Amino acid sequence: MEQAGPIDSNATTLTMSDGQPLHLRDWPKAQARGAMLIVHGLGEHSGRYQRLAQWFHACGYSVRSYDQRGHGLSPGPRGALAHPDDLLQDLATVYRDYAASQASEPLLLGHSMGGLVAARAVLDRRITPSALLLSSPALRSREPAWLRRLVGRLATVTPNLPLRSGLKADKLSHDPNLAAAYLGDPQCMGWITPQLADFIFRAGDSTIADAARLAVPTLLLVAGSDELVDPSGSHDFSTAAASTGQLTTRIFCSLYHELFNETEPGRGQVLMQLSDWLGRHPGV
Repeated sequence: MEQAGPIDSNATTLTMSDGQPLHLRDWPKAQARGAMLIVHGLGEHSGRYQRLAQWFHACGYSVRSYDQRGHGLSPGPRGALAHPDDLLQDLATVYRDYAASQASEPLLLGHSMGGLVAARAVLDRRITPSALLLSSPALRSREPAWLRRLVGRLATVTPNLPLRSGLKADKLSHDPNLAAAYLGDPQCMGWITPQLADFIFRAGDSTIADAARLAVPTLLLVAGSDELVDPSGSHDFSTAAASTGQLTTRIFCSLYHELFNETEPGRGQVLMQLSDWLGRHPGV
């Protein structure tokens, strides 16, 4: 389902308990069937989810997204954390603020690093969304073990040293225009810090290990040709969570990392699976 025309977002700011302000984007809908909170990935920002928010809006949902600290229009050093759990606490604060304005618990969608943050926050019982949607979650890195060990040491010595992330923009999607738009977007950045990288590595391992604790209906969308995160992490998470009866996994073998920004017919196939799953879960 597609919206006939663009919808505008309302921009606001929400301040975290440590004083860090986060930039929020809301796409409200009158008489919505529910609400959706979207958590973006490493190096990007909430504005890149306008098209997906438009799709959810057409499906009857109000939508919120936000720029994670160190990203987009949220101020502060790029990719930096004051504490290893900052992104988890931020999500919990934004989610609770959003839930307080809704008639029911919002759904939660996380992409890439945002999928990792969303899954970890749910497994930790920091929040309990009505449903969890994971798109190419960063549950396992392609980085070698020696580099992971080095990052762990740097995280204790120079936790917020700016390092190049090395993200391959041409592997986001099969659409070459998307790579050009990403590289030309001033709100996208190519930096990561040792503390953030160490969080991603450690949280990915623990999320797979804790998958059997999954307690909310969850849809896992896996890009089988993902070159930015290792899809084997999603496969292992799916296997470990099978006993819960909560997880539905859909694998798109030929698609790249950004499933919602893929070329057709791939994007349409992803949205069809998403729409079907939402339709089979009337409570969400």
